[in-house]
Amino acid sequence: MRRSFVLGLSALALAITSFGVQAQDIQERTIKFGHLNNAGHPTSLGVRKFAEIVAAKSGGKIKVQEFAASQLGNELQQQSALQGGVQEMLVASTTSLNGIVKEFGLLDFPFLFANAKQADALVDGPLGKALAAKLPEKGLLVLGFFDLGFRNVTNSKRPIMKGSDLEGLKLRVIPNPVFLETFKTFKANPVPLAFAELYGALESKAVDGQENPFAVIESSKLYEVQKYVSGTNHVYATNPIQISKRFWDRLSPVEQKLLQDAATEAQNWQRTVSREVSSKALGELKAKGMIYNDIPPAELDRMRADVRPVYDKFSAAYDPATVALFKAELERVSKL
Repeated sequence: MRRSFVLGLSALALAITSFGVQAQDIQERTIKFGHLNNAGHPTSLGVRKFAEIVAAKSGGKIKVQEFAASQLGNELQQQSALQGGVQEMLVASTTSLNGIVKEFGLLDFPFLFANAKQADALVDGPLGKALAAKLPEKGLLVLGFFDLGFRNVTNSKRPIMKGSDLEGLKLRVIPNPVFLETFKTFKANPVPLAFAELYGALESKAVDGQENPFAVIESSKLYEVQKYVSGTNHVYATNPIQISKRFWDRLSPVEQKLLQDAATEAQNWQRTVSREVSSKALGELKAKGMIYNDIPPAELDRMRADVRPVYDKFSAAYDPATVALFKAELERVSKL
């Protein structure tokens, strides 16, 4: 009994010491976490969940401040702030990364996935890790991927029932070469524009339409300035959780693990919530007066065939090893 008592005291002392070392390795910090969507959007909910987890894991020492709706600038401005160490975190589209590592454009190729499970498997697997590994030398790290959902076309002119219905439409797209080339394939007039400028451009008729997931369309009130919403599901949008490497390098190993674990936990929670919100958002859009249509499967097949040259054009400019991995991973996840 005496031996057990002594061993018990030793274990307790070790635990207290370990806790003390860990607590000592967590400093008082504030993280500015920016994104483009309105407060209450699934992206916003994911940031808030991350903040909640970080606060719990750090005993309140690390505080995460959310800056929604492009308060800290557009995604490229915020990304630059991360690289300079002025801002700590950002969650935004892969577009904000493919200007730095062009192979991120692979994730923007049209008609890659039949469902969200396939998309998760691609970014969580070897391809996502290989792309993320290219970022530290550029001053950034990726801690995970939030769900934004399948992108769908809205416009004020007509339903999109087939690829040729896009012809002549002025469509706002993400400032992204892959998106531009995709819509040019269908003879649309793609207009690259920052998200913060989108509502005004639609309201003034500077553009006829745009493309975004249902939850973004609903939360940004685009139903006020758009009549038609078509289930094109042309691109699955995933939003990398980005963190400044300058900030990361100032963290202790304990703090780094804490933030990585929190990001993974928040990512998994956010994906579930985002997909629930997306299904409800389409109902809201219809209730607000938007006219919805699906694309017939045969027409989707034709559209998928039409954009094959986009794959070939951009793949030729990317790192061959990354493209080979992409193709192998796409084959793997297509069975899910």
